[in-house]
Amino acid sequence: MMALLATIFTIPVFMTGHQHAVLLLPLCLSIAIVYKTTRCPNVREIPLASLVLWVTIVAGMYAVGVGLWALSLLFA
Repeated sequence: MMALLATIFTIPVFMTGHQHAVLLLPLCLSIAIVYKTTRCPNVREIPLASLVLWVTIVAGMYAVGVGLWALSLLFA
């Protein structure tokens, strides 16, 4: 069992660009939930506020990625 756990951290898993983009979604969602949990005074506000922040973070990160991609095409 320990050897199996050790291989998870020692052998890299190769992923495509699309898989990286999909893994961005739960990471941003967890960040949004934790942030809004610490900021919202009412517990009932957390789900909607987290969803709005999650969409904002994801859209912003994809916009920055597209912008950097366009700059790399422009200057390459």
